Amino acid sequence: MTRIDHPRLPYLGFGLGLRTVHFDAVLEQRPEVDWFEVLTENFMVEGGKPRHYLHRIREHYPLVMHGVSLSIGSTEPLDTTYLKALGQLAREVEPAWISDHLCFTSASGINSHDLLPLPYTDEAIGHIAKRIDQVQNTLGRQILIENLSSYLSYNHSQMSEWEFLSAVASEADCLLLIDINNIYVSACNHQFDPMQYLDGLPAKRIQQFHLAGHTIQGECLIDTHDQPVCQDVWQLYQQCVERFGSISTMIERDDHIPELNVLLDELDQARQIYRQVTAEHAVTHTPS
Repeated sequence: MTRIDHPRLPYLGFGLGLRTVHFDAVLEQRPEVDWFEVLTENFMVEGGKPRHYLHRIREHYPLVMHGVSLSIGSTEPLDTTYLKALGQLAREVEPAWISDHLCFTSASGINSHDLLPLPYTDEAIGHIAKRIDQVQNTLGRQILIENLSSYLSYNHSQMSEWEFLSAVASEADCLLLIDINNIYVSACNHQFDPMQYLDGLPAKRIQQFHLAGHTIQGECLIDTHDQPVCQDVWQLYQQCVERFGSISTMIERDDHIPELNVLLDELDQARQIYRQVTAEHAVTHTPS
């Protein structure tokens, strides 16, 4: 793989996932949101209501594109039709960046419609890095890869999840979207220390944070994105700000979606944590 110098991506501030039920409210209220993340697959059909709103909202807010169909960890060939459509949408929307998940979604021609975890092996690192390189060359830009929440592990994994994620990012020369709720969910499900996860991440490659909610089902936590951010995840976010500084952060809600103002209040909580941490850091490092 040939490494090239990619332009530095911007810091966008605090954003929300753009959802259909909020289209009109966003245009009418022009809420105090720095940027919106759009679900890529929802806008891949040309024309129609979604694209109409996308262009109108794009006039007022920066956008980023977040996909669920790249299946970067699959052993099947990359879907060139999907990649072509992804590139076309990106040229039209001009997103600040494009992201997807470190997972596979299909096998033997069957689409699971779910984000499936990978074995953490050297072989998988090399395989995925080559596929990310192909995607980045096709799109002409770096992409972000997001960590999953997981509910199973592989007996033949050779390393921790954070070591695997870091190695993929380094080998592929891509950036990271760190979902803080996913770290918490996986830490509870697999009984590891989330702080060790944070300590193992390569700070220079982190471009974005996701904050979301989850559901408790017995002894398992499920990443449902249908609840407010819980207190433990807020505390983990505070640790992320202390370690990594100014990283573009957004609230993600995919089900049981409340009124826009409810999500704006949650986003403001993220802002307050960031301001508090950075203010304390400034006081701590003020020369005497």
